Amino acid sequence: MDHVVQNNRPIRVTFRKMTVTLTPHAEALLQQLAYAGSPEKVLERALERLAAEQPIPKKRMMPAEAVDRILQLRERNTLGGISIKELINEGRKY
Repeated sequence: MDHVVQNNRPIRVTFRKMTVTLTPHAEALLQQLAYAGSPEKVLERALERLAAEQPIPKKRMMPAEAVDRILQLRERNTLGGISIKELINEGRKY
């Protein structure tokens, strides 16, 4: 992780090809919290708190898992004996 320091405080952080530039408000907050430790520690603690408050999103399904899920849903949902062709023809009436 690379960071640019200006006036002894980081204003830009690069992590995994992503650059984060702090807003003036964020810089001021970081400066106010300087007593709590280094900027890295303050940001780490803030991120930990945010992560604890937010639900962790479910991981994306692999394609094979998605296919299995679709097949499971298909078992319970039928067209009631009507074919797709009949539905298409029914739709043409309107």
